[in-house]
Amino acid sequence: MLYNITPLDRVAFEIFGYPVYWYGVIIAAGIVVAYLLATREGKKRGLPDDTFADLLIFAIPISIICARIYYVMFEWEYYAQNPIKVFAINEGGIAIHGALIGAVLTAIVFCRVKKISFWKVADIAAPSIIIAQAIGRWGNFMNQEAHGGPVTREFLEGLFLPEFIINQMYIDGQYYHPTFLYESLWNIAGFVILILLRRIAVKRGEIFLSYAIWYSAGRFWIEGLRTDSLYLWSTDIRIAQLVSVVTIVVALVLIIYRRKKVKDLPLYKEA
Repeated sequence: MLYNITPLDRVAFEIFGYPVYWYGVIIAAGIVVAYLLATREGKKRGLPDDTFADLLIFAIPISIICARIYYVMFEWEYYAQNPIKVFAINEGGIAIHGALIGAVLTAIVFCRVKKISFWKVADIAAPSIIIAQAIGRWGNFMNQEAHGGPVTREFLEGLFLPEFIINQMYIDGQYYHPTFLYESLWNIAGFVILILLRRIAVKRGEIFLSYAIWYSAGRFWIEGLRTDSLYLWSTDIRIAQLVSVVTIVVALVLIIYRRKKVKDLPLYKEA
């Protein structure tokens, strides 16, 4: 059977003749949703109204810079030969792990300056972060990137996917795993779990650490399907899988250590 397949337009609209891409629109939407959710929960937990607005002023640019540095670092063989391309972020090349590292470091410094608990802020933000990631993966969908290896159309139809997703996974004459969708759904499930954790007796910091474990477990599996992985220099080790394993171990150790060693560790539900 012949199919008339036309990829979705990457351009959402134009401003004075300059294209605005769906990727940027979707990423921005994820940030807005995250901000609104975190601010609402922050008010319930006694944080000043402007906490997350002030944090995002620093976290967004720093996260973008760190995401680019992270990507360039693990593609250094190419960028060493093309140094001017280091700054060509419009051509793609950012990594979510780099962005998350930048965001966490920014939050740690921010909380120390503001004299508020990093763990409290991180717990409040965790569900917002993972739902923003779920939304953001649809930007990869519009760009036809971050996909997995080749599959058949019959395989995709067997997943009961809508036609527009199947068609968008047809790239250069071949269908591919919609790994963007796998991760988006995994993150949505993680969002629900983190919201439910708020209702039980978890200690401060454990919602954020649970986020780190959940996201990393899914990313480890999904990364194995992808075709655009960054690799540890001169090895076959996918750096995202390595970071995921390290993150899971560190998060588990922190949960156990803080439960045993930190005195009077409050519950999340306590302000």
